[in-house]
Amino acid sequence: MEKVTFLNPEFFWLFLILPGLIFWLIRKRKVQSATLKMSSLEGFKTSKSVLAKLKPVLVIFRLLALCSIIVAMARPRTVDVSSKTKTTKGIDIVMAIDVSGSMLAKDLKPNRMEALKSVAKTFVEGRPNDRIGLVVYASEAYTKTPVTSDKAVVLDALRSVKYDNVLQDGTGIGMGLTTAVNRLKDSKAKSKIIILLTDGVNNAGFIEPETASDIATEYGIKVYTIGIGTNGMAEFPYAIAPNGSFLFKMMQVEIDVNLLQSIAKKTGGKYFRATSNQKLEAIYKEINKLETTEIEELKFYDYDEKFRPFALLALALLLLEVGLRNTIFRSFI
Repeated sequence: MEKVTFLNPEFFWLFLILPGLIFWLIRKRKVQSATLKMSSLEGFKTSKSVLAKLKPVLVIFRLLALCSIIVAMARPRTVDVSSKTKTTKGIDIVMAIDVSGSMLAKDLKPNRMEALKSVAKTFVEGRPNDRIGLVVYASEAYTKTPVTSDKAVVLDALRSVKYDNVLQDGTGIGMGLTTAVNRLKDSKAKSKIIILLTDGVNNAGFIEPETASDIATEYGIKVYTIGIGTNGMAEFPYAIAPNGSFLFKMMQVEIDVNLLQSIAKKTGGKYFRATSNQKLEAIYKEINKLETTEIEELKFYDYDEKFRPFALLALALLLLEVGLRNTIFRSFI
C-alpha cells in the first residue's frame, strides 16, 4: 500500500458508525437468545458446545466485510506520474573564450583560464534545454565545438581548453566574435546569444571588433561581453623557463572597457567586469537569469485502482457468513 491515495476519502467517516453497530449487534443477540427460568440445574449435565463459542465469528466476518466495503468505496489507488518537457523557445549560445597567454595571469585563482572553465562548466550544466557551442581565440579563432544539445561534448571540449601555442598569441576580439557569429547566423532558435570573454585589448586579427558587432546585429545575435581581470596589477606570464614552466611578473592589467561596452550596447547585450572568482561566478548566474528558456512540461498520470481486492474480500466474507449461518450454525438461529 505504499504511495496509495484515495479518490473518495470522505467515506472513511463511515467507520464512526462501527462502535454503534457493534453495540447494536451485541444487544440484538442477547434479545434474540432464548431463555428458560428453572429453579435448579442439578438434573442437567452441563457441557459447553464449541459451535456456541465460535458463533460470534459470524459477527466479526460481517464487520470485516463492512470495513472492506468502506475502504473500497474510498477508492484506493496508486499513481505513476511521468513528465515530458518540450522547449517552446530554445536558446542557442556560443561562448567565445580568449585563450591568449595573458589568460594564465594569477589575479583569479588558480588563474583566469581555470577559473573561467570552472564557472562555465556550471553554466553549461544549468542549461539542459539549450544548445551551446564553444569558440576559442587568440590572434586567430576556431570553433572548438559547434552548437549542440549534447552537453557531454561541450563539457569535454571545455575541459580541454588551454594555452598551448596552437594559435598565435595575441587578442583578436574581432576574430573571436566573427567566428562565434558564423556559428549562429543560420540558427533557427528564437534567441541567439554570444558570451564573449577577454582579458585584454584587441591587438591582432584582420577583422575589426566593430565590424564583427555590426554583423552580429544584422543576424539578431545578442552579445554579452565579459572583461576578466582585476583592477591594477596582476601576475602575468612573460617567459618560459628551461624546465618548461612559465615565469611570472607583476604587470598592469589592460582591458578595453569602452570596446566591450560598445559591442554589448550595439547588439542589445550587457557588459560585465569580473575582477575575482566570485564576481565571475555572479556574472554567469546573472546571464543565466537574463536568458531564460520557456519550457512546456507535460505530465502523464497512470492510475492503478486498488479497490477491487477490498470489494472481493467483502463479498467473500459475506458469502462465508451466510454459508456458515445456514449450515453449521443453522440450529442456533
